[in-house]
Formats: sequence, C-alpha cells, structure tokens
Amino acid sequence: MSLLIKNGRIITAVDDYHADIFIENETVALIGKELKIDADNVVDAKGKYVFPGGIDPHTHLDMPFGGTVSSDDFETGTRAAAYGGTTTLIDFAIQTQGQSPLEGLDIWQAKADGKTAIDYGFHMIITDMPDRYLTDLKVLIDRGVTSYKLFTAYPGVLYMSDGMIFNTMRKAGEMGAMISVHAENGIVIDEIVKLAIAEGKTSPKWHALTRPTRMEAEAVHRTIAIAELAESPLYIVHLTSADALDEVTMARDQGLPVFAETCPQYLLLDLDHYGDEGFDGAKYVMSPPLREKWNQEHLWRGIQTGDLQTIATDHCPFRMEDQKILGKDVFTKIPNGAPGIENRMSLIYNSGVVEGRISLNKFVEITSTAAAKTFGLFPKKGTIAVGSDADIVIFDPERKETISVTNSCTHHMNVDYNAYEGFDIQGLSETVISRGKIIVDDCKYVGNKGNGQFLKRSLFSE
Repeated sequence: MSLLIKNGRIITAVDDYHADIFIENETVALIGKELKIDADNVVDAKGKYVFPGGIDPHTHLDMPFGGTVSSDDFETGTRAAAYGGTTTLIDFAIQTQGQSPLEGLDIWQAKADGKTAIDYGFHMIITDMPDRYLTDLKVLIDRGVTSYKLFTAYPGVLYMSDGMIFNTMRKAGEMGAMISVHAENGIVIDEIVKLAIAEGKTSPKWHALTRPTRMEAEAVHRTIAIAELAESPLYIVHLTSADALDEVTMARDQGLPVFAETCPQYLLLDLDHYGDEGFDGAKYVMSPPLREKWNQEHLWRGIQTGDLQTIATDHCPFRMEDQKILGKDVFTKIPNGAPGIENRMSLIYNSGVVEGRISLNKFVEITSTAAAKTFGLFPKKGTIAVGSDADIVIFDPERKETISVTNSCTHHMNVDYNAYEGFDIQGLSETVISRGKIIVDDCKYVGNKGNGQFLKRSLFSE
C-alpha cells in the first residue's frame, strides 16, 4: 500500500518546510513540492504539522510490582500510545535475581509478541550480575537489546551494589552499550521511611517526603563517578529535581557522556498533588516522587540548554479501585507508578511550544529524535527522511481538548484515572501513521493488534 501526505508543514529536529511525502513499502520514498504521484491513499495535511512519530523510551507494561501487575499490557498500552502520537516505545524487561538476563528477555518478549499496536524494543533491567552472567550482555546485544538499566533504589528487589554497578558498567562500556540508572539512594531512603512509619506518618504524601531530592542528587553524583571510572556512557532516567540536574550539568560541562530524561509529571505536577491525609494522593505515588513546584523552572531550563535530552513517561499505571488501594493503611504498600503514555505529546506541545518555552524543532528533538539517537534507532526512527520508516504524526496545532478519563480523545489507557485530569491542552495528534499504515484517524483507532514489530537496536554512538 502507498500513501501520499499532501500540503503539510514538515517539522523535524532540524527542518521546517512545506512539502508532500510519498510513502511506499513502509518507508518514506519521496519528499517534494506538489508531488504528482498516484497513491492508494491520500491525506491532506493542509494547516497541520507533520512530525516524526513520537518515541517513548521509558515504559513499564505488564510489569509485576508490589504484589500486583501494571494495568496496561502490551495491547492496551501500545494502543493508548498510538492515540497520543507515539509510534515507538522501549519497555523494560526484568532479570529476576538469580536468573539469567536472557531468561528475563524471553519472558518479556512472550508478553509482547503479537499484541503491540506500534513498534517496540526492550531495555534490560539488570538486578544480579555475577561474573558468570557478564557474557550474557553480549548475547543481549546480538538480540537487539543494547541498553541496561540499574537501580540504586529498592533494596532487596531491584537494588545493585556499587561494586556490581561498576562491573556491569565496565563490561557495557567495553561493548558500546548504554547504561541507564534509576538514581535514588535506596539504602538511606529505607531508613527515613522507617522513621516516618514509627511516627505514624503513613498517608500517601509521606511517600514523597521520605524520598528527598538530596538522595536523588547523591545517587546521580555517585553513578556518574562510577561510570567515569568504568568508561561507560550513562543515561539518568526520570530526573526530577534541580539538585539532580546540577550533577548532570556539571558532568556534561566536563565532557562526560552523561545524558538524562525527565517526564511530563515532573514538569507539570508537583508536591501539592499529594494533599494532606486523604488517600487521593495515591494517584501520584511514583518513584522518584513529585517535587516542589519551583523545580519545574530548572527542568525546563535543562531542556532548553540540552542538559536534559529526552522526555519519556515512565508509564506504569495501577488502578485506584483495586491496586493502589493495597496501600490504604500505609504508603509503602501503594504500587509505585502512574499513567501518561497517551498524553505526553499534547502535554509537551502545549506547555512547551504553545506557552513559549521551546521551539517546534526542540519539541521534535525531545519527544522523538534524541531518544532515537541515544538508543540506536536513528535514522530509521526519529526523523522524516527518504529511507526512514514512515512513522509520522499529522498534528493539529489548534485542536483544543480537556484531558479527562471520560474524554474519548484523550484517555484510552487501562486505568481508572488520569494524572492530568482537567488539564486544558492545545494540540492533538490527529492522524497517526506507523510504517506507512494509518492506525489512528481523528480519535479513532483503525489499526490492528499485532501491527507492531520488535526493533533490534544498534549500539550507542554519540
């Protein structure tokens, strides 16, 4: 099937021009002015922006956590992503302690196989790396998994010791793989949590108050130092605070290969969302938690200066009714995570472009291109160019909606609340194209389960 997109304003991370796009055999075949070509389908994009499909490099679909499983699986989660203009995601497979990473990858590939609406890849969460498993990292690369996530949080579950982090980083650096880190000092945080509970501080807001920004900044500083010694590139996931950003900025100023992402929730939501003693704040129990509002200005500045390269979602939803409620008596039992995979593009367009914080080119860079470059997908993904995959979003810059769990244009995630309920947004993904096939058309899903393909990613290259 062929597709011709006419009269659109094409925006990439570096380009801004009006042209037509001819798509054939799932890729961009030709770009030019007023193309006279017969196509099976023609879409008029007059008055619309034509963006590369969004790339969300941080999601957790069908993930066990806290005695339950995230409520979006690879079918519902990727479909919701498509509605919002995301055409590629990178999820996290998990190595259980005592298990080979290869076994973990097999489990996650079985979860996703035949279900996804969009293309996808995997990072591997490494929780255990004795010497006998180090050779498995090379096998992961051969299977297209070229990035590994390590945790300095969640002792006894996902936490890795500094020594094990160093050994894993050293091996990854030798092979050219990317290491990402969830950076919070979990050892100290656990002690702060014990003190809070002993004092009867058990409501959801104490999840945030027991995870201070200094413990994020400390872990960022420490893992940067370890990565420097191990000669490994480093990517800090879901950075939330000015304290932590300062550490990344200093490292980048020294020329170190350190990169970082933030998420819409840290740019648009804040500590006040937890409320006081009610349970409604459980909606926003995630790790790291929401911060004081003044941090947001610093994060936006980090995006503007390039010290924060990508905006991901860390989408990990749990229903209030039967999942978050597990922590009704004490915040430590609330499953950590929140939804966001569907609303990322509109939220960042509205708060970034419409409100004058970033340019259209920067918008594409932080929602698509930078992730493609960092995680071995560029130029197949993350741009609009001849030969690239035809992952394209026709975006209406004037369309206004109010985000709500009841709005069929803004909520298709399998969760009973929306973290951005009541947010007024300007800008909506109107037509979403995945490898040349229209999968969303004016708030209607017209794709099929299993349209997505697994992506074998290349090694990191600056």
